[in-house]
Amino acid sequence: MTDRAQIVTIPCLGDNYAFLLHDPESGRTALVDAPEAGPIRAELDARGWTLSDILITHHHDDHIQAVAALRGPGGARVWGAGADRERLPRLDQELAEGDAVRIGGLSGHVIEVPGHTIGHIAFHFPDAGAVFTADSLMALGCGRLFEGTAEQMWDSLQKLAALPPETLVCSGHEYTMSNAKFALSIEPQNAALISRIEKIKSARAADSPTVPSKLADELATNPFLRAHLDDLKSGIGMSGEPDVEVFAEIRARKDRF
Repeated sequence: MTDRAQIVTIPCLGDNYAFLLHDPESGRTALVDAPEAGPIRAELDARGWTLSDILITHHHDDHIQAVAALRGPGGARVWGAGADRERLPRLDQELAEGDAVRIGGLSGHVIEVPGHTIGHIAFHFPDAGAVFTADSLMALGCGRLFEGTAEQMWDSLQKLAALPPETLVCSGHEYTMSNAKFALSIEPQNAALISRIEKIKSARAADSPTVPSKLADELATNPFLRAHLDDLKSGIGMSGEPDVEVFAEIRARKDRF
């Protein structure tokens, strides 16, 4: 949350998250992804907000299945990747890399992040200090490569890693503890990771979300963002190997973990 924006994390389904992005000046409120209508409606009602926009990151059902219920007749505008229009709900605004997205006075832009799916996009709102990454960059992890390649996902993660380190990473699932256990298998001596795991344990014990996370923390602890580092490469027996091959190996190990 900043002076310019309010961000609300909404648990949905078993382990999904949706996010509300609210501009206090204009009163406009965007929803990022729509896993389940009930919890989202309840949060909107509790805050007295009216949904003006729905931003879709990718086509998987657990991110879009409540769009029809929430948009309403003549209601919220739906934004999503034009390249994936055939697999998304009806779009009011088709988007591509670099396109601007405005929610009232909040300015954002689209980042294409293929890998988990070919048409996956993220939304970066510098005014809110946040990037909505869904199943691309996740807390201590990244999405499975269901459609894209390791090269595509590595390139996507590099785009996200280049954002300001104080950026909040609003990702789409509560996978953080399982991701943390895997990350520790890759970097068992990472002091920042060990410290972060204790905070994750406390948050989950209190039934609190572990997202958003800060990009600086992901850079320090997320092995999928650290595949270029010599110490990590040597630790998994891949010294001198290309960064993308190290990333692919880490992704393969996580899939078997």
